Amino acid sequence: MASAYSTLKNLSDLLPENDHMMPALFVGHGSPMNALEDNEFTQEWKKYAGKIPQPSVILCVSAHWLTKGTHVTAMQNPQTIHDFGGFPKQLYDVQYPAPGSPSFAKETAYALHPTPVGQDLQWGLDHGTWSVVKQMYPKANIPVIQLSIDYHQSGTYHYELARNLQKLRKKGVLILGSGNMVHNLGMVAFDRLNEKEYGYDWALEMNIKFKELIEKGDHLALAQYEKLGPAAKLAIPTPDHYYPLLYSLALQQRGEQVTFFNDKAIGGSLTMTSVFIA
Repeated sequence: MASAYSTLKNLSDLLPENDHMMPALFVGHGSPMNALEDNEFTQEWKKYAGKIPQPSVILCVSAHWLTKGTHVTAMQNPQTIHDFGGFPKQLYDVQYPAPGSPSFAKETAYALHPTPVGQDLQWGLDHGTWSVVKQMYPKANIPVIQLSIDYHQSGTYHYELARNLQKLRKKGVLILGSGNMVHNLGMVAFDRLNEKEYGYDWALEMNIKFKELIEKGDHLALAQYEKLGPAAKLAIPTPDHYYPLLYSLALQQRGEQVTFFNDKAIGGSLTMTSVFIA
């Protein structure tokens, strides 16, 4: 990846810095059907999009792109990936034709140097990205790229890596983590999905604990989630949906506040709790 790094140093079209700092987001994305539905969660996504200045680029860390090593999508026209099964045909017909940005993919690699960052031409936008961004920016006129999650690394590694992305916030880049704080798909009570705010005791316990640690700014404890006890092991049986939260929290700077929204449990073992940092 030295080539991407050295190429970028000579580019004259780097994103310019702005006077303002772009907010950062973590969004609990939940079901892919949220891409089509007008519900309390998607309404909040739209509301927060209205609070954010128009991004120059959207950089999304999705729970659904897990790799060995770190990669960014570097194609001009990323495909819409329907990476799920068992949903209505209407959902598979959805396209989100936002452009990519090969030059910003290189700038992302530069920001993360010396960590090697692969320039990916195959992936595209998975539903962790487009199901949310489609609701926030339905015109699909803002470049969107994805940053993969190196699934062979620890939470602390991902948190420290993400800190290097802070400088992009002054360039109008909206950095969006998309996952779920509490995500145990194997224990979902599908017969109670429509029951308002239904959560198992351990799910509610960890949702409160996560929020307390976020409010205290104790990011180290959140990065080392394995040490948070038995309830944490149920809340995070695998870290794929949790790691995007760490990428968003790593962007918080001194004096910035966090606001929680969509702070609800669904199906017993999932939470939609989301974080706005500004």
